[in-house]
Amino acid sequence: MSKVSHDSETPAHGKQVISACAFIHDTIDGEVKVFLPRRADTKKFLPGVFELPGGHIDFGEDIVEGLKREVMEEMGMRIEVGDPFYVFTYVNEIKGSHSIEVDYFARFLDPIENLRLNVEDHSEWHWASETDILNLLPATDNERAAILRGFALIKTGKLILG
Repeated sequence: MSKVSHDSETPAHGKQVISACAFIHDTIDGEVKVFLPRRADTKKFLPGVFELPGGHIDFGEDIVEGLKREVMEEMGMRIEVGDPFYVFTYVNEIKGSHSIEVDYFARFLDPIENLRLNVEDHSEWHWASETDILNLLPATDNERAAILRGFALIKTGKLILG
């Protein structure tokens, strides 16, 4: 299997792919917000879409360590990973694969001023409130449902980190 510049484009016809993503949140001006980078417009799969940071877990790699690696590669930031809270599947027509995404609560360990986006992966980032999510992501988006679930769990105090 040959690897191309964007892992979301690496051919994986008929394969299962495991992805892990981080619901990185913080309270900003008294409101809980989630960190959302925007996928680079050069991506073939979901270009320009806001998403939870993360990515594909390598064969044999621990899922939490893989998530930490992905965030470090894409943003130059260390994260603390908490509990998983949402799982969904999707088909990536570009790769020809079926993906299973596991979403975890997380927080940045490094100050936001240290953030350095890898421009091959993301073009910008935004701290988004629950209300912002309704405007940034389409209602049919699985990741939107995951993010809204994350906000709901935070409100009920059922979020666990560390």
